Amino acid sequence: MPVSPLVAWTGRLFVVGSLLFMAGVPLSLVPALPPLVSAVTFAVGAVFFTAAATCQLVLARRELPARDRHVIAFWRGRTSDWVSAAVQLAGTVLFNVNTLRAVVLIGADPTVVDRAVWRPDAVGSVLFLVSSLVALAPEVRERRHAHVSLRSMLIAELNLAGSVLFGASAIGAYVIQGTGQRVSLVWANGGTFLGAACFALAAVLFGRPDRAAATSPV
Repeated sequence: MPVSPLVAWTGRLFVVGSLLFMAGVPLSLVPALPPLVSAVTFAVGAVFFTAAATCQLVLARRELPARDRHVIAFWRGRTSDWVSAAVQLAGTVLFNVNTLRAVVLIGADPTVVDRAVWRPDAVGSVLFLVSSLVALAPEVRERRHAHVSLRSMLIAELNLAGSVLFGASAIGAYVIQGTGQRVSLVWANGGTFLGAACFALAAVLFGRPDRAAATSPV
């Protein structure tokens, strides 16, 4: 089954965004590099995530009946696929807020940065997790993965794993009041890197159609 250009671009954008998030982690650990380098890397990666999530929402909108494609009905969300995509897009927007604030506030008082950045990061991670859980539903996978039905469950599981790891990263990055210490730098960095790796692999699998997808069950 040939893959549509929009599906292909969705996969590519998610891959690029994920790779930038992966790259941002080691860049942040190099003492010789200014913190702005990794902050900008994460910020650009978040933009790619949002672009990919927007494509995903457009793909879900195509599944709506023609009579429900006007603006009001569109925002009501008629399918679980649409709900999952809309929640995911909201999560990426919060990641944009998180990463852009980090760029703007870099070099400021660390406690100011943590208060400004951590909250949208945590909420965005929760939204990613909710979106990934909804995407496990057979209805969503049938609509979203018709071209990759042989790998549908694997893609959904990888996205869920990535969301869980991003959530672990947000928890690890939380700064404990009074001590100024993060809960776990290992989880803050490792969760981001491994979560992005899961998203990257899922996106690669999503963008490559199965030869037998047209006849294989979801």
